[in-house]
Amino acid sequence: MSTTASPKQREQIVVIGADAAGMSAAHQALRSAKAEGRDVDVIALEKTSDTSYSACGIPYLVSGTVGTIDELSARTPEKHRAMGVDLRMNATATQIDLDARTVTYVHDTRGEEVVRFDKLILATGAHPIIPQWAVAQGGELIKGVHPVKSLDHARHWVDLVSRPVPHGTAVTTPRAVVVGGGYIGLEMAEAMVQRGFSTTLLTRSALMSSLDSDMSERVREAVHASGVAVVANTTVVGLDSVDCRVRSVTGSNGQVYPTDVVVLGLGVRPATELGVAAGLPTGEYGGYLPNERQEVAEGVWAAGDCCEVIERIRGKYVLAALGTHANKQGRICGYNVVGGSHQFPGILGTAITRFVSAGTHVEVARTGLSTREATEAGYEVQSLVTVGGTASGYMPERSPIATKIIADRRTRRLLGVQIVGGTQSAKRIDTAAAALWGEMSVDDLAAMDLSYAPPFATVWEAIQLASRRLSDRL
Repeated sequence: MSTTASPKQREQIVVIGADAAGMSAAHQALRSAKAEGRDVDVIALEKTSDTSYSACGIPYLVSGTVGTIDELSARTPEKHRAMGVDLRMNATATQIDLDARTVTYVHDTRGEEVVRFDKLILATGAHPIIPQWAVAQGGELIKGVHPVKSLDHARHWVDLVSRPVPHGTAVTTPRAVVVGGGYIGLEMAEAMVQRGFSTTLLTRSALMSSLDSDMSERVREAVHASGVAVVANTTVVGLDSVDCRVRSVTGSNGQVYPTDVVVLGLGVRPATELGVAAGLPTGEYGGYLPNERQEVAEGVWAAGDCCEVIERIRGKYVLAALGTHANKQGRICGYNVVGGSHQFPGILGTAITRFVSAGTHVEVARTGLSTREATEAGYEVQSLVTVGGTASGYMPERSPIATKIIADRRTRRLLGVQIVGGTQSAKRIDTAAAALWGEMSVDDLAAMDLSYAPPFATVWEAIQLASRRLSDRL
């Protein structure tokens, strides 16, 4: 009796999550496998109807700066499939079996299905933090209250800001309360102002508290001057609604803030429920703890907002939910699932944003450690704020720029830089990030060969002037 050998199964890579990290991983895995002459199948499961979009662009869509939601999408599902990814949309992963090497998922029309994997990449992102006071008895959000994380959230906000003032109210100007004073809170306050809302921003500490207090106060002054009521050191302790629609929120300061909409900008928590149920460990912030190759277990990788990342200066895991890291980590996963040895080198916490309204333009950036973080890490901190200009004094382009340099007194090592200024000021943070990446001293930064012409900089570029002055003080 003759027998026929069954065909050998192709190597199968399953990616859970089809946004920045997941799709970077999927396409890099296909490219790497092709380069090595290997046959692999890449299956991506995405629980929503959206993929590869810019969540960072949502506030600018809400403000009207970006015209349509399609402009935030880098690649459509059809484009991913044309490039070789078996992308399954509206497919919610419900269970990972690491022993059987399977993922169970529920499709919105086909029901429950199981897919096997040889390699698994977790790119499940993060959930927006939703406080209990924002939730109605049935578990739904109070109408008019919403976070800012996904394109579904974006659609909700575009609909909300496009509506007229609700009937039965005594005001003609719509009102907004933004809860949270970080990057999303600041950007959504800008969006609300640009949409004509009378806006109040409530924050539990300082506005932009990732900065030192002397720098965050500069941001608060600029935002307040635009007409936004900034209420610091205050949390929301209650919400009043009529017919399940928000009418006001109550602060921990005892004040009541009437409003038509509430923006939730309270941060995120890693979406690691699947991995935790499968036995994967998580860290202090609830994120996966990948090694330098982005591995979290044998044959399992993770990337993006579901992960904690190593901060380079202190060498500790932190949570830094940014698309820049997600794309880089996803690419590393894509290399390594097919045998590569690429490593993610860590982060510095470099970030940038702005607030713009009629008559107000303030840019904000930071990299490295704050004074508090550096002190807690054991450094002998010395810092200095220098105020200068972005161009020569006689040029019409000139705008103010305040630069804070943070260094270690003993070694003169640069530890952090913060910038608050006008037009064309904040992107200078990249020079500081490069210096931090190379573990330079304040003297090195002051001596670097940077460009100069009157429309672009002063003879002593602002960031170098600040470094030189701190160097002199040291």
